[in-house]
Amino acid sequence: MEIYMQAIGEIVVSSGFAGLTGGHLMMIVVALVMLYLAIGKGFEPLLLVPIGFGCLLVNLPLSGIMDDGGFLRYVFFGTEHEIYPVIIFMGIGALTDFAPLLANPVTFLLGAAAQFGVFIALFGAMLMGFSVNEAASIAIIGGADGPTSIYLTMKLAPQILGAVAVAAYSYMSLVPLIQPPVIRMFTTKEDRKIRMDTLRPVTKLERILFPVVTTMAAGLILPASVPLVGILMFGNLVRECGVTDRLSQAAQNEILNTTTIFLGLSVGATMNADEFLTVATLKIIVLGLVAFVFSTAGGVMFGQLMKKWSGGKINPMIGAAGVSAVPMAARVVQRVAQKESPGNFLLMHAMGPNVAGVIGTAVAAGVMLTLLS
Repeated sequence: MEIYMQAIGEIVVSSGFAGLTGGHLMMIVVALVMLYLAIGKGFEPLLLVPIGFGCLLVNLPLSGIMDDGGFLRYVFFGTEHEIYPVIIFMGIGALTDFAPLLANPVTFLLGAAAQFGVFIALFGAMLMGFSVNEAASIAIIGGADGPTSIYLTMKLAPQILGAVAVAAYSYMSLVPLIQPPVIRMFTTKEDRKIRMDTLRPVTKLERILFPVVTTMAAGLILPASVPLVGILMFGNLVRECGVTDRLSQAAQNEILNTTTIFLGLSVGATMNADEFLTVATLKIIVLGLVAFVFSTAGGVMFGQLMKKWSGGKINPMIGAAGVSAVPMAARVVQRVAQKESPGNFLLMHAMGPNVAGVIGTAVAAGVMLTLLS
């Protein structure tokens, strides 16, 4: 009997219950909430399911899953060395149709204007006591681009990766909730009813030249942007050139899906209670929201200027799609337009600034790397 009780005692001591703290319980609740939002509400499930489950795994005490030699520590290698974000960009390029942007190049300006929140958050973070490198990593959340946020943060401030990544992906998933009130705040009912002319057809030659010319321009003007912009454009080239369908399908499906799983799990693995539950994390989440709201507002306000320059031919709402949450931000613009005026189809017009935002955020990250590395 004594041996039996001793064995039970050893099992209890070595179980996760022995190391369970209030912090772990809180983070497990956070993980369950993320899983609920992903599965129950459909908020970015491809991202939030692996992130939420990674958070759950790393907060089960004594598992060793994130220790040296643990499974998630090896998975984290790809995030730690910026491999996963770059591969994700290749997949995004293979999925993205840049034709709406090429058909109406002026919408490139809306993608640039939607970086407004990045600079607001940059100064706000510095005023709140973060270093300039940390502030830059926090600010890029305003671009609503998770891979870029991870890439830049690993380069400049890896100690805050968990908070930045979670904030970036959380706000990406909450685009349908955050953006509509901001759009309505800066537009009138008449603005939201504006119908835009049909876009012109884009030739195959334009589609092929665009990724090549963009890569060369980015590489020569801002070399630090090449890993993101260059690989994004490579993915788009294999989509558009017409002779690499197998590569395009692999980039869009197997490679992108596998990398998304590993990236999500490793991001969730950074949400350990001991490191995540800090005042700094709360500040980062608040600043991320500020950055995202101001980026949306900046895009819409510049859309108002373009409406005036065009004589009322451009719907200012499409500026909200200038953040790089593709294609969710463009879909939000379409839904708002449909509510105001059924039959008003703005999706393709909104996709122009939306895909421009992907390039704009990558360029903004390149600028910060150039100035701060």
